[in-house]
Amino acid sequence: MSSSFKTVESSIVIISQLMLPSYTNFSGKIHGGYILSLLDQIAFASASKFSGHYCVTASVDTVDFLNPIEVGELVTMKASVNYVGKSSMIVGIRVEAENIQTGKVKHCNSSYFTMVAKDEQGNNVEVPGLILNTDDELKRFCNALKQISLKKDRNLFEDIFDYHSEETRDKLKDYRVKLNNI
Repeated sequence: MSSSFKTVESSIVIISQLMLPSYTNFSGKIHGGYILSLLDQIAFASASKFSGHYCVTASVDTVDFLNPIEVGELVTMKASVNYVGKSSMIVGIRVEAENIQTGKVKHCNSSYFTMVAKDEQGNNVEVPGLILNTDDELKRFCNALKQISLKKDRNLFEDIFDYHSEETRDKLKDYRVKLNNI
């Protein structure tokens, strides 16, 4: 059992990449799937750096696309561990895009990935505890606790909700949906 602790700062990873035309979608903006790939890579790097172990993505908890990213912009992603469990970590990532001609920076994405540390045999391994040194780090940790609680509530709701009840069917009349033989 590990009794070590590490700072949030020890988990920080920052990457910057120029956005090329080959990364675009059909509307000429940078493809969200390309950004997701970079997000997964930086979440892995942050969690592995913090834990000292190979890490896998357990879930992508939130990906909020706030502003489109244009060809030619310099995208910077900053990741850090916001929360640790026994073998899991929540990595928060902020994505900004800078117009390198004007210097204007816009916040494009905020994401949260749950990563799990593994040993050489693929078993979960305990990660260090987290030292919080700033109010911002404390806020991020508490927000992660709220996120975990909401996820548990959602899963419990899924387990107990009666999808076939008359009350549910009545509420569905307010939506653009048709039940076909169910």
